[in-house]
Amino acid sequence: MRVKSLEREKARRLRREGHSLSEISGILRVSKSSASNWARGIELSLKARNSILVKRKQANEKSALTHQSQTRRNLEQANTFAKEVLGNISYSIDQARLICALLYWCEGEKSKNDKSLIFTNSDPTLVKTFLRNLRKGYAIDEKKFRVCIHLHHYHNPKKQLIFWSEVTTIPLEQFTKPYQKQNGGRNVRKGYAGCASVRYYDVRIARQVHAIARAFLQKGL
Repeated sequence: MRVKSLEREKARRLRREGHSLSEISGILRVSKSSASNWARGIELSLKARNSILVKRKQANEKSALTHQSQTRRNLEQANTFAKEVLGNISYSIDQARLICALLYWCEGEKSKNDKSLIFTNSDPTLVKTFLRNLRKGYAIDEKKFRVCIHLHHYHNPKKQLIFWSEVTTIPLEQFTKPYQKQNGGRNVRKGYAGCASVRYYDVRIARQVHAIARAFLQKGL
């Protein structure tokens, strides 16, 4: 009992000096709950309160840095894994057709007649990836492409037309007049390039793309 009493007094002294409960727990080698019980009810001086606040802030910052470091390591491991997976895949025409079909099933316009492909997205990388796989998987007539871009009031239409033409590698002559929304009070979205709707007119290819996606999903691979 004498030992516990001495530890309790030491805990209360350390608390008055501005030590955190974690520090007291570590110094006395007791649980944090015991340190908390022993130091309960102590009136702290302004200096002690400031000291505890500083240490709490430092602990939070250290914890955040540790979390960020762990997150970076996890992302690096995931990126390494992704490279290994992709390195083992041979990029064939059939694989391009499957990728194209699945991307279209997620982001493309699906109608009953399937007379054309209409892929609409604001992500330039996704649009470029869809077109790359469409072009690899099928004998494409580049003249059959048409593109309409949807912009906000703050966009420069000429600049965005050039941007999306470079993304899609479709000539500006095959772009229709941009659709520009009126100012609806929306704040400017930094880095947002608008939305591109790419249409390709070919009944046979359109139906094949839809059919591949449906068959794959029904097969449940």
